[in-house]
Amino acid sequence: MRFPGRLLVALAATMLATQPVAAQSVLRDAETEAFLDDISAPLIAAAGLEPGNVEIVLINDPSINAFVAGGQAVYIHSGLIEAADTAEEVQGVIAHELGHITGGHVLRYSDGAAAATKISILSLIAGVGAALAGSGDAAIGLLGLGQQAALGNFLSFSRTQESSADFAGADFLSKAGISGRGSLAFFGKLLNQEFRYGYSQSDEAGFYRTHPLSGDRIARLKEVFERDPAWNASANARQQAGFERVKAKLTGYIAKPAATLRDYPESSQTVPALYARAYAYHKSAHVDRALATTDALLARNPDDPYFLELKGQVLLESGRPTEALEPLRRATQLTNAEPLIAGLFGHALIATEDAANFEEAERVLRAAVGRDRYNPFAWYQLGVVYAARGDIPRARLASAEQQVLSGAYALAIRSAQAAEAGLETGTPDWLRAQDIGFEARALLERQCELERGRSCERR
Repeated sequence: MRFPGRLLVALAATMLATQPVAAQSVLRDAETEAFLDDISAPLIAAAGLEPGNVEIVLINDPSINAFVAGGQAVYIHSGLIEAADTAEEVQGVIAHELGHITGGHVLRYSDGAAAATKISILSLIAGVGAALAGSGDAAIGLLGLGQQAALGNFLSFSRTQESSADFAGADFLSKAGISGRGSLAFFGKLLNQEFRYGYSQSDEAGFYRTHPLSGDRIARLKEVFERDPAWNASANARQQAGFERVKAKLTGYIAKPAATLRDYPESSQTVPALYARAYAYHKSAHVDRALATTDALLARNPDDPYFLELKGQVLLESGRPTEALEPLRRATQLTNAEPLIAGLFGHALIATEDAANFEEAERVLRAAVGRDRYNPFAWYQLGVVYAARGDIPRARLASAEQQVLSGAYALAIRSAQAAEAGLETGTPDWLRAQDIGFEARALLERQCELERGRSCERR
């Protein structure tokens, strides 16, 4: 399910179903998540999936890539957002990945891998037989041919799935009334990359690809899209403006400040340019320039919650938490306590080190984790509040929540045990401590099996 697919990616794909983002970090931002939810909603409906069950997750990885890895989550690399020029291009990618979900392709990957494994095992047996008979060269040849056949079998299986996802994605775009021009434009970018890096377009090279050749995909899809009634549909101007903001924000956050200022120079006074430069100045510790830029954004729209969030973030991370309270409180109100923004506001309240703010911080943070349990930072801050008021069992419970989300499973087990020992038996918090302990043990066992290839000893 990766975009240009090469040999190592194909072999690694079988592991994605068990550990999709092990080596990468998830990027979370309220505005970006709202944007991705917005542009994917009509596609999810067109695919016949329940909106609340599908997640679009942004991964901090510079490669141009997207994949699904079990469940109903679509993982998009930050490099893909940076490479795209329009919201429609991103929608084309999402539609394709939803095709993998509706086709059950991740579940069926084991079928392709199993067939390849059988071929490899048979070649291994034949190779060993030849070696025992005294023909070392023949043994090596048989093993090599067996591996090539196994790889060809697996990649052929993968290319078939990719083609299926292409046409399913085209169908979802059509049903959603979204033009396929963005999808074709993005495949064109992939084709240009193949030529730039010298990837051959020959059939021999195609044998080692998890995806069909991009030129072939474009030709086939172009026929489908040009006949579709949505081909000439106008792009959604609101979504395009949102994409440009999100892309600029991502660039400002990830790229080196010098690169951001080159791509979004002072001469540009557009909202995306101001957004990107505000992050670049903040990363460079030019606090006054960062605040001046956020104020320029707020002058255009004083009630934009994301501009307010940015100003609060700059103030908070510059050691001025008290000044950060007003913009963050307003952003929290305007978004109806969006969990990520509310979590940042709760952090600012705690960072003032004023005990008078702790009650509000607890209220805000409890609401944040109530709506989004998968926010380790908010759990950590809530633990700080509980500890400050002497409620150690709930502080340990909050720590356990944070640790299990962060992958610190052994610590989570100990924190959950300590919380369970201090909480009243049978209460919801006591039951939750038990649940976290069970969850952390299961995840630790799974982690050990993946790393060592066997079950870990029980501690």
